[in-house]
Amino acid sequence: MAPDSTRIWTRDFILLSLASFLIFTGFQMLMPTLPKYVAALGGDNLVVGFTMGIFTISAVLVRPWLGREMDRRGRRGIYLLGLLIFAVAVLGYSISPSILILFLFRLLHGAGWGGSTTAGGTIVTDILPPQRRAEGLGYYGLFSNLAMAIAPALGLLVLDLAGFKVLFFTSAALALAATLVAGKIKMPAVATRGGSPPAFFEPKALHPSLIAFFMTITYGGVVTFLTLYAAERGIANIGLFFTFYAAALMLIRPLAGMVADRYGQGPVLVPGLLAATLATLILALAGSLPVFLVAAVLYGLGFGAAQPTLQAMAVAGVAPNRRGAANGTFFSAFDLGIGLGSTLLGVVARFTGFAGMYAVASLFGLAGLLTFLAGRKGRSAQKATAGP
Repeated sequence: MAPDSTRIWTRDFILLSLASFLIFTGFQMLMPTLPKYVAALGGDNLVVGFTMGIFTISAVLVRPWLGREMDRRGRRGIYLLGLLIFAVAVLGYSISPSILILFLFRLLHGAGWGGSTTAGGTIVTDILPPQRRAEGLGYYGLFSNLAMAIAPALGLLVLDLAGFKVLFFTSAALALAATLVAGKIKMPAVATRGGSPPAFFEPKALHPSLIAFFMTITYGGVVTFLTLYAAERGIANIGLFFTFYAAALMLIRPLAGMVADRYGQGPVLVPGLLAATLATLILALAGSLPVFLVAAVLYGLGFGAAQPTLQAMAVAGVAPNRRGAANGTFFSAFDLGIGLGSTLLGVVARFTGFAGMYAVASLFGLAGLLTFLAGRKGRSAQKATAGP
């Protein structure tokens, strides 16, 4: 019997998902703990912010170049090298005698993260059957969501029990384990010659990438300022927000992918972007924990529905030897949105307060929805002009 070409849960997909879980766990362990390390080295709040932001800048800068190199030379080398660089950089944190040296390792860490996530995101689009790609990306994302749910608390626990060095060794060990798992993946051969030449950016991916950019601006605001906003409103146990958010995210991802594969992007993206927009508006008005949790569920449903659908859009119709560029374009927009959201909305909050900031953030969610609708209307007009 011939193998089922529409299967998602193949050996290589499972291995790739496991590698994703391991590297995301190593990454998320550092999110709540690295600022404490910067402070221990003598950094103030401004230095903490710069240390966290420089990582994103590094990842954004390398993604387009690595996307092109993947299309020129293949995926495996860049994927494995990115995972190894991640491990080396995190080990470097443990021997950093000053903030300046930490900055250098932080830049290296961003490059490794950009390489491993861009390559991993490209390999999974190579492996998945095109007719079930959005569904498969939904399942693939569950593994990073699971890491997001458990790793921050794990990182804080390791730090409390054993200190910074053991924390960094643990994160690096997870990256090395991800490298070993990734080395066992049989990656599909992708033609690196013929057709359109590899490029830094993929024009076909720009429309979904722009939508993702607007969507992640809101995410940057939600993640960066939520705890401060909750404290201002006198809300205790705001960590439940992220628990409810992660649960909604994990619930919706596979379902949204199946709907997008069968019925198109509209039935997923329109309600998804509306849900994320409504969630930020609710946050602007929130005054009690239950209202915050309603916003968490709506935002998780919206973000979880939109992200895998947009990534599937970014690689749809793209030649295999341009998928690296398509994913580089998409993830660069993703990172830029988060970074700009943290910075821009922080300035807004300074003048309007957090409630006003979340009201402004909702406008970016609406901009993403209008961008999608405008692009769909433009494609419909082109088809009508072209005729039968």
